Amino acid sequence: MKSKPRAVFMAFGTKGDVYPVAAIAAAFASDQEQYQVVFITHSAHENLRVHLRANQVMYIPVSSPPAVSPLEHYGSTEVTFSAHKREITQNHRHECTLIFEDIFGDVPNVEGDLIAINFFALEGWSLAELFQIRCIVVAPYVVPYSAPSSFERQFRKELPDLYKYLQEAPSHKVGWKDVIHWMWPLFAEEWGSWRSLDLKLSAFPFTDPVTGLPTFHERLPSPLLLKTAIALSDIRIFSSNMHYPGACITFCKEELLSDIQWLDDRYGFSKEIVEYPGNLNQQNKLCSAHLGLQFFIEFPAKELPVFIGLSSVGSMGFLRNPRAFLRVLGTALDISGCRFILFSAGYKPLEAAIESYAKEASSCSEQTHWSNEGVSLFGGRLFCFSGSVPYNWLFPRCAAAIHHGGSGSTAAALQAGVPQVICPFMLDQFYWAERMCWLGVAPEPLRREHLVPDTDEDFYIKEAANMLVRALDHARSSEVKARALQISNKLSNEDGVSEAVRVIKEELRSCQ
Repeated sequence: MKSKPRAVFMAFGTKGDVYPVAAIAAAFASDQEQYQVVFITHSAHENLRVHLRANQVMYIPVSSPPAVSPLEHYGSTEVTFSAHKREITQNHRHECTLIFEDIFGDVPNVEGDLIAINFFALEGWSLAELFQIRCIVVAPYVVPYSAPSSFERQFRKELPDLYKYLQEAPSHKVGWKDVIHWMWPLFAEEWGSWRSLDLKLSAFPFTDPVTGLPTFHERLPSPLLLKTAIALSDIRIFSSNMHYPGACITFCKEELLSDIQWLDDRYGFSKEIVEYPGNLNQQNKLCSAHLGLQFFIEFPAKELPVFIGLSSVGSMGFLRNPRAFLRVLGTALDISGCRFILFSAGYKPLEAAIESYAKEASSCSEQTHWSNEGVSLFGGRLFCFSGSVPYNWLFPRCAAAIHHGGSGSTAAALQAGVPQVICPFMLDQFYWAERMCWLGVAPEPLRREHLVPDTDEDFYIKEAANMLVRALDHARSSEVKARALQISNKLSNEDGVSEAVRVIKEELRSCQ
């Protein structure tokens, strides 16, 4: 008896990287009931399990963390961090291989089998090659890197036959255009070692494992790169000590944005899986755990409060001095007269600093409200909360959103039609910050020290607060508000998830 075709969706990273792919997996399973659909991600995203199961998607966790930052090892040696990261990577790839063996190892491939990965799950590309399964890339964010200037020269020198093979490829076949656009990390040394030693594949894609020559007998179609968010033609944000064929190339971090084009303004969110920013309806209700937040928002005031949320920035190690961050917010409140809502995102050092501030304020007889629903500081003008809250409920009730430039937070603010103030920290966050400014829904991006300074000296705190207030004043201008609403109205007519499923179905039909 012929088994059901299998569709494996594999996404790694933080919520903004993973949730849109989970939404597409759920929509695909609902639309294509003949498929056995699996979703592979970090165990940290366990909350997706129930939503996926409701849509007949099997959730399979891996134990690796969503992100590993050298800043978490501040004060430690680089060797210690490198060894730690290498161990995590090895265990992660081993787990992924075992999962794929369970799915594809015992049952012969059937027509329609599919693997869909995001850019942080490039293991899936080699595993798809190992099990001879069609692979596509679902990118819920912009390509967060581009090849360094020396990559093509080094590639041509070390792999001349493969370079010529890729350069001569017909337009519809995999070629150099694909490599230089997004596939170039697959040719890094660390992938080659894993491919050859563990998977028994050739060290480099599109080459024979025995001869090392290009696979002239079989030219694969150009891989589908499905962009479910706003795409970018060129962004270079490099990390150091990356390895390429036959050489060790070291280059410094660079944030270079050029030749930017607006390619797609859809975001792959499903209302069943992820907080979907959109028009409010009667079913958008807030759970009783956040009644304190609701009271703070509805408290009589001249203006709506401003949301502040940095998501995974704290856990990535960028928020080294939470107390200085709170001092910036307190000073900004004094200058502007605003009210702030601070989402701690469960980051323990920040929550400890909030608790410390609350205790100090209580001992000084300052009005400070404690409850299980949140904490109010600075005379009741800063409300701090943890847990989770649907952005489709919260953002329309805010005057602006201050955030780190993650793809999810950016999309939520766009859909809600609220102005943004963005302070980027890494990868595609720089693009989102620049792009929102260019679109007219945000001022110029804040520098990191103007929101989360490392020092709590008075001069730096006041300077940061002044810059934050200046950005907020710009964001709350009538022009920016009108532009944010204009774009929100355009986005309300689009359905990114359905479009993504349609494209995947077309890709599967083209392979038959």
